[in-house]
Amino acid sequence: MAKPVKKPHTWTVADAKARLSELLRLANDQPQYIGSNRSHVVIKTEAWEEAQQKPAMGPWLIDSLSISEELELPPREDTDREVPFS
Repeated sequence: MAKPVKKPHTWTVADAKARLSELLRLANDQPQYIGSNRSHVVIKTEAWEEAQQKPAMGPWLIDSLSISEELELPPREDTDREVPFS
């Protein structure tokens, strides 16, 4: 039986303001969520910088394809969206 996913604690904006030092200390160990209607996440700088270094999924998939394989993109006649990576 799968473990239920534990919902992270979400700080109210007022609590986050009043207890900023604690919020920042806890963000060293795990992301801290602030807000109820529109959530924001506080993470440590190293985690943010690491996330920025990871390539986006689309370019990574294109770069990871075997050279002998041709990527066939689906037709886009029914949409105004651009064809990415072409």
